[in-house]
Amino acid sequence: MNQTLDLIDALEQIKVDAKKDGKDVVLAPLIKQLTEAALQVELESHLITEINKNRKNGKTTKTMKSSVGEFELDVPRNKSGSYEPQIVKKHQTHMSIRNGLCL
Repeated sequence: MNQTLDLIDALEQIKVDAKKDGKDVVLAPLIKQLTEAALQVELESHLITEINKNRKNGKTTKTMKSSVGEFELDVPRNKSGSYEPQIVKKHQTHMSIRNGLCL
């Protein structure tokens, strides 16, 4: 299920400093959405540079943990299995958020 973050709602939650169980309920979905978009661009760039015919082949879901909470990340994959994500490496399950950057 592809959920899009409602920016107006997110900004309103930030205004009232919405917290749930000590985790930020606004940042986790935003980080998820931005990371998935970046992974899609990364895969498309990989497919363009491949010599052999290749194509997208669904997604793999994994649970990511960060200082702002846990979220399910959909990582795209390709038919031949040659795509190695660089933004979120294979087997990586933790993200560090510092100064607004995902590390």
